[in-house]
Amino acid sequence: MGQTCGGRLPLVDRRVLRRLRDDLGIDADYTDTFLSNYVHQLPVRINRLHSALCSADSHAAMDAVLSLKTSSRMVGAVCLGSLASELETQLRTIPESEHSTELPRLCEHDQLWDLIDQCSHETVEQFMQEPAA
Repeated sequence: MGQTCGGRLPLVDRRVLRRLRDDLGIDADYTDTFLSNYVHQLPVRINRLHSALCSADSHAAMDAVLSLKTSSRMVGAVCLGSLASELETQLRTIPESEHSTELPRLCEHDQLWDLIDQCSHETVEQFMQEPAA
């Protein structure tokens, strides 16, 4: 995947963090704390989403995917935010009667899940290489 999401979106857009830093004004240093919290919580968010999908818990899966999408977009993790949005759309289109079979399929044999997992690792790696906004 490299620096882009399937060649179409940047993995990370640092302009988002710069805008956040500018918006915070005198509290701009909180941007570093916010990014650090995101990086440390990302594996937890990914695991929570994976567990919810595997256990066919549609409410927990939706909560987890929305958390992943929102937090990723807030720090400029463009690729991961986009992939989470795609998964959210898939979750919304699965009929409730099919949750018990379709949600576990999404966590085990799904290209989108594989991309989310890979992108989460690459996103952390990129933020760790260049932690400051």
